[in-house]
Amino acid sequence: MHLTKHHGLGNDFLVTFVDEVPSDAPALAVELCNRRTGIGADGLIFGSDTGSNPVMRLFNNDGSAAEISGNGLRCFVQAVAMRRGVTALQIDVDTLAGMRACELEGTADPKVAFASTDMGEVTAGDAPDSNDFLDGIDGLHGVNRWAIGAVGNPHVVIDIDDPNSVDLAHVGPQIEAHFPHGVNAHFVRSGGPDEVLLRVWERGAGITQACGSGATVSAQRMHDWGAAGERVSVSMPGGSAVVDVATEDRPTAVLSGTATFVGSVEVPRG
Repeated sequence: MHLTKHHGLGNDFLVTFVDEVPSDAPALAVELCNRRTGIGADGLIFGSDTGSNPVMRLFNNDGSAAEISGNGLRCFVQAVAMRRGVTALQIDVDTLAGMRACELEGTADPKVAFASTDMGEVTAGDAPDSNDFLDGIDGLHGVNRWAIGAVGNPHVVIDIDDPNSVDLAHVGPQIEAHFPHGVNAHFVRSGGPDEVLLRVWERGAGITQACGSGATVSAQRMHDWGAAGERVSVSMPGGSAVVDVATEDRPTAVLSGTATFVGSVEVPRG
């Protein structure tokens, strides 16, 4: 199995191209994404580039399937461009969340590309089991407001006095337990009229350096609250991405940022 490794702001993925997703895909994701006994990554992407539109299927490092990933989508488009031998690309990618329009262009660094992806409409998302669920979360303090949202996968955005005060490994699973299908939990505060500061707990992956779909939903909700404009820089531990939020004139949100090629590896298959 030929794999390439990429990262979007430190959120890293293994990509392989196949005719069809293998039946042992969840087990492969757990094995290959393990950072001690495998190659190490937040997720494993199986791609196909034989039809009219490339197909992307993502499995988190715990083996669960993910509907979409903004960072993973940029990494996948970079892998498609490398496979085709081009540095610029405009394609629609088939994901479990639907078709997503993507544009990629090269940079002065051959390992780094810049990509914009249409993340779709930010919808209401799944409600938690109680509107007061945050009151029972141990270790969570200084919450100002919260909201849910989805771009194919579920998110809860929590505006908090100090995102750095949150013990993500302790608080994240507690929050997830209140949502029927789990949730990506985002702890945010405003860094200014056009900046959002964000820390991430990802469903199926745990603590990550960045989350593209989470950045999208967080920027949208901060805009809805009047705490951010229409173009928002979302600063995460791994770096910053830009979100053009959905408005009356633009019904979908667009995420822009880098994708970086790390290397390639061949893994024998039994």
